[in-house]
Amino acid sequence: MGHVDPAADPLVRSLKRAAGVLKEAELPFALAGGFAAYARGAAISTHDVDFVLREQDAEAALTALAKVGMTPHECPEDWLVKVHDDDRMIDLIYRPSGRPVDDALLGRADELGLAGVMLPVLPAEDLVIMRLLAYTETACDFSDFLHVCRALREQVDWAKVAKETGHSPYAYAFLTLLHRLDVIDGGFP
Repeated sequence: MGHVDPAADPLVRSLKRAAGVLKEAELPFALAGGFAAYARGAAISTHDVDFVLREQDAEAALTALAKVGMTPHECPEDWLVKVHDDDRMIDLIYRPSGRPVDDALLGRADELGLAGVMLPVLPAEDLVIMRLLAYTETACDFSDFLHVCRALREQVDWAKVAKETGHSPYAYAFLTLLHRLDVIDGGFP
């Protein structure tokens, strides 16, 4: 398989465009999901773009993105809003895994470069915690997140992840799998 140029990817262009709009509107946000993992060293995401922002900023973000031609998308979930940039989906998440986005979470984001732009990117630890808490009885396919954890393993305090996700049997199962696969050591509680 040949080298993929992230800057040529239409989804990356949509990410950069949306991040620019959010910055210009002075709305606090951070890159999350697969592209945040990519910015931190994992394989490139090909599904959608995820940003986290405070709930009180969601409508202003939708308005700002609509002004540049992005189309708000109706969604039944009560923890995010969505926009389309042509056929590319951008999720604006304000309550990932039932936990509200607040200034503390946004304050932990690092300014990282992605395809020629600097933008706030959530720490690997927060990415892992959010993902593990999203697993449920009907959504617990671990296969698409194993490679991310392998790529980011040195950036994560796994004991903290275990503590923050300890109430979830799915998170426990995932952490046990990572341990059994020798991705992480067994030092988590």
